[in-house]
Amino acid sequence: MKTIIAACSQNLSGSRASIQTALRTLLAVPWPSQRDVCSALQLLAVLQWVLSFLLLGTVSLLLLIYLLFTSLWLVPVLYLAWIIFDWDTPEKGGRRLPCLRRWTVWKHFRDYFPVKLVKTHDLSPSHNYIIGSHPHGILCVGAFCNFITGSTGFEELFPGIRSFLTTLAGNFRLPVFREYLMSGGLCPVTRRAIGYLLSQKGTGNAVAIVIGGAAESLSCRPGVTTLILKNRKGFVRMALRHGAFLVPSFSFGENDLFRQVVFEEGSWMRSIQRRFQKMMGFAPCLFYGRGLTSGQSCGFLPYSRPITTVVGEPVAVPKVENPSRELVDRYHELYIRALLKLFNENKTKYGLSESDELHIL
Repeated sequence: MKTIIAACSQNLSGSRASIQTALRTLLAVPWPSQRDVCSALQLLAVLQWVLSFLLLGTVSLLLLIYLLFTSLWLVPVLYLAWIIFDWDTPEKGGRRLPCLRRWTVWKHFRDYFPVKLVKTHDLSPSHNYIIGSHPHGILCVGAFCNFITGSTGFEELFPGIRSFLTTLAGNFRLPVFREYLMSGGLCPVTRRAIGYLLSQKGTGNAVAIVIGGAAESLSCRPGVTTLILKNRKGFVRMALRHGAFLVPSFSFGENDLFRQVVFEEGSWMRSIQRRFQKMMGFAPCLFYGRGLTSGQSCGFLPYSRPITTVVGEPVAVPKVENPSRELVDRYHELYIRALLKLFNENKTKYGLSESDELHIL
């Protein structure tokens, strides 16, 4: 009996010593600092945004198709009926949810780069505006963060102004993804949708349009500032028809977020990109950024580079029901001048040199 008691005592002492050793080891491990926690939250915020824009629509569509052949078939049927009933909503201002725009996650998203919004002139709530957003970049990070989320203080900088951002109309045909887009204030980049915002919702509306579009994304690379704008005049015609003032904006640093494999004009890969763009509305880009584990690894996340979006001086536009080509050309030229002025006055402040020029094609 004494032998058994002694053996048990030794086991208990050994277990106690093991636990104490484990606790000392655990306490010796350095806890993550506040800076490490913030960095992790910022990375997760960017990750969810990238995955949402790249996969949410496709995954939701495949999931609904799968559910059709299960006992939950009623779910996709009811949702399809809802989409048919709700089909025109994106063209009629969408469904903005202020709570979504104020999510804390967008502050972490902003701080990852970081993104900053700079105001140079006031925007009066008694007018409507079309804001030209340049450049397109790969994923339009600056335009999304400034005009869709409230993280950079757009509503505080421009009191009484409601901002909207336009994107490809095809995105609003994808289930679930359409709801996500509308809740933030995104609308289709169509005449009907833009016209509704500028004529049916009073004044104080600012519709941001990434004018260069998919064609401009093909030229996106660090150190190159090329805009597709010379023959893009539809936004000027819309502004004249509704008397909406034209406002240039430029996101310095947008082209530094990813590295892209750029194919030369005339190459067979470039022609494939152009044809795909004409058929689908967007251009397939071969790009890469940083990985999830470290900034030195390769992946699909944007690099942590500062983005500064500067909103310029509005160009006053009269309301003309049927503007002539000459009138459209005149205000298109005025807009380009205002954009060039904005770029040249701010380029050295936000990462560019005095010799950098803005190329407009």
